[in-house]
Amino acid sequence: MQTPPVITKEHIDIAKYAKAISHPTRLYIVQNLLNRTECCRAGDLCYNLPIAKSTFSQHLKELKQAGVIQGETNPPNVKYCINRDNWNRIKMLFASVINQEQT
Repeated sequence: MQTPPVITKEHIDIAKYAKAISHPTRLYIVQNLLNRTECCRAGDLCYNLPIAKSTFSQHLKELKQAGVIQGETNPPNVKYCINRDNWNRIKMLFASVINQEQT
């Protein structure tokens, strides 16, 4: 009888990040921010999206809670950018799954 696989912190983190970027709007936000060299206003991110601002704000909240993006508050504006430390971890975690070979 095989021992069931152990769920590690890495499994939990991969699932958290995958869930955060699994929605098309959130994926669009991440890709948009990855193409920028500095933080940008939330309004600049949602300009072309056919969704309500409240819905867009919820997507930003999901990404921020997962640690994919970070916000810079300077009232009345909030600027967002990729959390680079976490993004590097996300890439490493996903690569470990994608590059895993069955033995």
